[in-house]
Amino acid sequence: MNLFESFRSGVQAILANRLRSGLTMLGIMIGVAAVIVLVAFGQGASNAVTGSIEGLGTNLITVFPGTAGGAQSSDNLALKDLTVEDAVALNDPVLSPDISAAAPTKRARVTCTVGSLSHSTAMVGSWPAYFEISNSAVAEGGYFTNSDEVDGRRVAVIGKTVADDLFTDTDPIGNEMNCNGVPFTVLGVLVSKGASGFGDQDDTIIAPLTTVRNHLTGNGSLDTIAVQAASSQTQSQAQEQLIAVLDDRHDVVEATRDYQIFNQASLLTTVNQAVGIFTALLGAVAAISLLVGGIGITNIMLVSVTERTREIGIRKAIGASRRVILLQFLIESTVLSLIGAFFGLVLAFLVTRVAVAGIQPSIVPASVLGAFAISVGIGLFFGSYPANRAASLRPIEALRHE
Repeated sequence: MNLFESFRSGVQAILANRLRSGLTMLGIMIGVAAVIVLVAFGQGASNAVTGSIEGLGTNLITVFPGTAGGAQSSDNLALKDLTVEDAVALNDPVLSPDISAAAPTKRARVTCTVGSLSHSTAMVGSWPAYFEISNSAVAEGGYFTNSDEVDGRRVAVIGKTVADDLFTDTDPIGNEMNCNGVPFTVLGVLVSKGASGFGDQDDTIIAPLTTVRNHLTGNGSLDTIAVQAASSQTQSQAQEQLIAVLDDRHDVVEATRDYQIFNQASLLTTVNQAVGIFTALLGAVAAISLLVGGIGITNIMLVSVTERTREIGIRKAIGASRRVILLQFLIESTVLSLIGAFFGLVLAFLVTRVAVAGIQPSIVPASVLGAFAISVGIGLFFGSYPANRAASLRPIEALRHE
């Protein structure tokens, strides 16, 4: 009997006991579906977090005032504020050739009103370069300009959430809103970024820094300086140049620095590593159900061997070799496992069409290939004992079996 005939015989044996075979495959199906679905949700979570971080800016490095420990004057050091002059220095192509742009920011909590409608949010005061640095593109209208910044004009670009709440029936472009009693003319509405773990990224207002400081916050320390590296490949060089410029301007060394740095690339790497470990653990836990399915294959194949003992004896009596019997039962157990894996993949595909808690699962091809490979291994491993038992039967004893 060749391989094809052994395969056909194994399939016929499965079809002859459809209910029993189906129940056996159920364990493998659930196990494969669980592995693929959990890994898909892990990948979906990673994609969501990565998208949220990248939504904060492109090749972003953010500078905050203060020491890492939060100290203000430890060791009798007078800590310096972040200033607009610091941002100007970081824009110098001679000092920082790998920095494409830097923009100071100052935030104010404001309540804005239009007629009887009101909305509370954060207003960010910055330079026009901030739009590119923070990936804040305009969907309608336009941006404010350097002239608006220099002259301190009361203009603003608003997020979609603000636009929806304050301008329900009117076009916001060109209309005014009062924020903490200060009138601002709306120049544009930002492209929607959606909500994420970092909050509603559409709930924001961006205005000229000079305007925000003159009318809302005063001229204290900047909240941050947002810096954009020239490319993702030059982020480390850009950070080194940033440190060199600020250390020189603030007259500090590493031990006495009065500012902190947030590096987007480092955060992305850390988050992806953490999510990767978590996803692997989820997949490993789900794989346990595959082992349970494998035990089910062993049980059902042992029952099959017992029921077909006389058939095995007849085949051996007419010349079937031990290898042929062994191969047939191994093929039967492997086919059971593979069919279960196929239906598990179909189930996983259906489940991952649905987003849960804002996370859209993303099937990882490696998890599909891995699940099928494990299924083949389970079929061979858990089918080996029943197959070996069938192949070891002596023809005379098998023919006596009733």
